[in-house]
Amino acid sequence: MPIKPINLEFFNEPGRNVHESIVAASKRARQINEDIKIAFNQRIEMLTVKPESETEENDVNPDQLKVSLEFEKRPKPTDVALQELMSDSIEWQYKEKEEVLPAKEAEEAEEEEE
Repeated sequence: MPIKPINLEFFNEPGRNVHESIVAASKRARQINEDIKIAFNQRIEMLTVKPESETEENDVNPDQLKVSLEFEKRPKPTDVALQELMSDSIEWQYKEKEEVLPAKEAEEAEEEEE
């Protein structure tokens, strides 16, 4: 399998954070991988035939083999996620933090509400 070079200057552009980009790409790769797993399992379930005897258990179903080879030829989730990141098609945002008040301020806020 050939090595695919990545232009690292992309991450050094102004306004980019290398660590945020890596986290976003890795989360996207996990999402893509889960989608591939679901699609693969659905395709395999349609082809699964229960063996009638124990001797048939070790036989390989040619249709299942074709499906697995098809999925092996697909691009890797990490490659797809990096391509999406570099083409700016991945967007992310931070979770909003809940404002935590000290106990004394929380009591005062409750009294004001009443």
